Order: sequence, then C-alpha cells, then structure tokens
Amino acid sequence: MKKRYDFSKSRPNPYLRKAKKSVTIRLDVDTVQYFKDLAGGTGIPYQNLINLYLRDCAAEKKRLKMEWAA
Repeated sequence: MKKRYDFSKSRPNPYLRKAKKSVTIRLDVDTVQYFKDLAGGTGIPYQNLINLYLRDCAAEKKRLKMEWAA
C-alpha cells in the first residue's frame, strides 16, 4: 500500500446513482399498506414507490392546502 495517492485526475463515480439519505418517518398504517399493495402489483419495493411519489410531488412543486378550523 502506498503512503500517498494522487487523486488529481480523479472523477466522480459515473455508476453511482443519486445519493440517498436514510431518514426515520412515521406514516399511518393505512398509508404504508396502500403502498405495499401497490408494490405487490408492480414488483417495485414499497419504499421505492413512496420515494417516487414524493419525488414527483417535489418536481411538480405540489403544496398542501392546509386549512385549520377555527
């Protein structure tokens, strides 16, 4: 093993997909079940489906209509 390596000609890994961040999120049981049922028919893991849906919401800049009852 070398004591020093030359990284001056290095480049980012072209095979690396978009980096993902692991988070803990609490979802309703019905919501998780909905995505699990949906995943069963598509062959895509339910976590990926949730991520795809949230990514679509972010891309479309969707906003919640939050109206609080007074």
